[in-house]
Amino acid sequence: MFDRLQAVEDRYERLNELLSDPDVVSDSKKLREYSKEQSDIQEMVEVYREYKDVKQQLADTKEMLDNEKDPEMHEMVKEEFNELNARIPVLEERLKILLIPKDPNDDKNVIMEIRGAAGGDEANIFAGDLFRMYSRYAETQGWKIDIMEATPNPMGGYKEVIFMINGQGAYSKFKYENGAHRVQRVPATESQGRIHTSTATVACLPEVEEVDVEIHEKDIRVDTFASSGAGGQSVNTTMSAVRMTHIPTGVVVSMQDERSQIKNREKAMKILRARVADMYMQEAQKEIDATRKSAVGTGDRSERIRTYNYPQNRVTDHRIGLTLQKLDIIMEGKLDEIIDALMLEEQAAKLAHLNDEA
Repeated sequence: MFDRLQAVEDRYERLNELLSDPDVVSDSKKLREYSKEQSDIQEMVEVYREYKDVKQQLADTKEMLDNEKDPEMHEMVKEEFNELNARIPVLEERLKILLIPKDPNDDKNVIMEIRGAAGGDEANIFAGDLFRMYSRYAETQGWKIDIMEATPNPMGGYKEVIFMINGQGAYSKFKYENGAHRVQRVPATESQGRIHTSTATVACLPEVEEVDVEIHEKDIRVDTFASSGAGGQSVNTTMSAVRMTHIPTGVVVSMQDERSQIKNREKAMKILRARVADMYMQEAQKEIDATRKSAVGTGDRSERIRTYNYPQNRVTDHRIGLTLQKLDIIMEGKLDEIIDALMLEEQAAKLAHLNDEA
């Protein structure tokens, strides 16, 4: 572990030199790349330096303890020695956690796709409830929501809603929401008071920049058509809607939310890039069993991850066996308790994996 930490500190010093190099300063791409790399390892380096400093103080104090003859002074030095000694395991644990590989997508914006699945109108209404829950949570974090495409359901909710959440670290919190969400409740249309079970699916994709995944223009087929949504006189008269197909993967994105074809193209391209990158990532993960075992909630999109039981005011996350009698609070967007538990579980699994390798 300490060889790795020393290598990180050496790299940090090298980055300091590079960031002062006139050639790097004049190259915005390199400057941004090196600055981010340095920022990512700064906390690890600071804690490692604190650890080394405490170890040195501990050695010095031990020497004083061995040589001190005065009983009162000996007791004072012994107390200082015990305090320093107690800090060592705490700092070592922090360093182990900081050495856990960070998801490179954690700091990115997130594109979320919610669809009503099994259950007809009730599933679509629940999809709308999930959208409201995520929107409220995003607002508490100070993040901005941009609806990219929505197909409302006549009885309420959405058949499909695609939206972007813009904010530092948005993906790190929302990535655990991938999967099937199940609701158990009495629908408003149910005259007999029977509990129905419905599902909605959630896909959570990190926003992908052009530099992150290469998509060639020759690999994209673009079709335009008249918008069929709300929009006044322009509907069905201008070819503003766009359908993009990524030929190598078969990924298709349709966009008609904006009146402008140019804006629809921009939005469609963002979603297409994210979906293609996600497809490649899913394929790669299938080949790495250990990675899949050490991650929480980033597996099969069809996995049932959570149940929302309205009669009992209960939410259960099946991946970690967490049950909370706080459904009313959680549906108002207060998701911290669930998300924090999922993050801790993944951290613990990754830490155990690192210890196994050691």
